[in-house]
Amino acid sequence: MNRILSCAALLVLALGVPSSAHSVPFSFLDIQLKFPEIEGSLVVHDFDLAHDLGISPPERLLDPVFLDGQSVAIRTLLSPRLHLLVDGREWIPQWSEPEVLRERESLRFTLHYPTLASAPGKLTIRADMFPYDAEHQTFVNIYENGELTHQAILHDGKYVAEYNTGSAQGTFAVIRKFIPEGIHHILIGPDHILFLIGLLLNGGSVRRLLMVVTSFTVAHSITLALAALQIVSPPARVIEPAIALSIIYVGVDNLLVKDGRDVRAWIAFGFGFIHGFGFANSLREMDLPRRALGWSLFSFNFGVEIGQLIVVLFVALLLGSIRTRSAIAGRYVAIGGSTVVIAAGAVWFIQRVFFSEALT
Repeated sequence: MNRILSCAALLVLALGVPSSAHSVPFSFLDIQLKFPEIEGSLVVHDFDLAHDLGISPPERLLDPVFLDGQSVAIRTLLSPRLHLLVDGREWIPQWSEPEVLRERESLRFTLHYPTLASAPGKLTIRADMFPYDAEHQTFVNIYENGELTHQAILHDGKYVAEYNTGSAQGTFAVIRKFIPEGIHHILIGPDHILFLIGLLLNGGSVRRLLMVVTSFTVAHSITLALAALQIVSPPARVIEPAIALSIIYVGVDNLLVKDGRDVRAWIAFGFGFIHGFGFANSLREMDLPRRALGWSLFSFNFGVEIGQLIVVLFVALLLGSIRTRSAIAGRYVAIGGSTVVIAAGAVWFIQRVFFSEALT
């Protein structure tokens, strides 16, 4: 009984002591896109504003009389922390007077942006509303003609949200973004590049090399689409080691190949499915636009093919030049290169299976 009474007493004391902790470290930003108009709504918690303005207690900001005298200071504080760019050009809003949301212990501002001269293609939102709080998050909702089309959360380390509209300009913005992303991804992905190089080391006719590359392209394009659309989505902890194994397999096949047996096109096709899932893991991190998902997939994959073509042309021309000068040297390059491919794949496999906690 004494223990129960003690617990009850502690509960009463806890309830009776006012909490100084910030229980709602959030702000909320809604952007309404109704061509040619853009309007915004920003809701911030009184605790955050009071902290940065040096006001105590925060509840004073919920008093309309006191708030009236603070409205200029609040806008001066918040304006530099929120930016909206339309096709790369910053749009400066007019801020309404703050509206008290007593039940939410918050204030709401309406943002009136200048009228658009043409349908926008890309919106960029930069918001770091309350830097003092590393846990603070800004929830962003974007609406087109009243329909919620995009959501994002801005927080410590990520202060920018991008949105491509459903207009033709938005489609072009998607293409301009994802083609370079695809090129960049293949060129900085040593495992994908080494797999391709391994497939090319033994040389062959232009027709044969074209079949190998085309097989790889077809296969990874299929699984890239399936994974990006979340139809099939194997975990990275399975895919990344499998990619490493594919590299080992290519190197071993190069060393064991005999005259008349060339199954590289089938190897490229089979393992291309696995590499496609690897591409998709990176693509999902790029915040795919729902209204232009098809174009983003097509553009990213097209960029991958451009980067892949750059690698293939360079390696094929280099190896062809070596073989033209000396067939023996070409054979040594193929053997040495295949050994390096196997070793690199083995190192990556060990790292990804036993020493990587980041793969999920």
